[in-house]
Amino acid sequence: MKQIDITTTLTQYDSLEALSKEVQLLFKKAIEARKKAYAPYSRFQVGAAILLNNKQIVTGNNQENAAYPSGMCAERVAVWNAYSQFPENTITKMVITATSLNKKVTAPIPPCGACRQTLSEYEINQKSPIKIYFMGEIGAVYKVDSLKALLPLMFDNSVL
Repeated sequence: MKQIDITTTLTQYDSLEALSKEVQLLFKKAIEARKKAYAPYSRFQVGAAILLNNKQIVTGNNQENAAYPSGMCAERVAVWNAYSQFPENTITKMVITATSLNKKVTAPIPPCGACRQTLSEYEINQKSPIKIYFMGEIGAVYKVDSLKALLPLMFDNSVL
């Protein structure tokens, strides 16, 4: 038996103010999207903003449904929105922010497993990494330089 260790590297920023103006603008757009989330069941609102290589910004927010599996995460809404509008472009950056109507969210909230798998599909297909920044409502911001940092053992079409 051989054990294989997998490690990842995150960059932590203490606040939004420590980020570039471009990333701060993306977070502003994600916060606006987050406020419009439809989350009456979980009361957990998530907003995402994507910067494309053509400098367009596309947003998404979570959309819930009484039939819980029918809802959709903000990250996937944003990605699919981006590629439906700009299919020839690539994602350079994504930001994610979350809040709860029940309590303050101070920990950075990364994409869920389903969103990681969806993002991996686009990162692999575009043949360039997606920088992902994520935070709660307040506090620290984490950044990864590629989805591979969040999903190091990606499942892709090469195994099909």
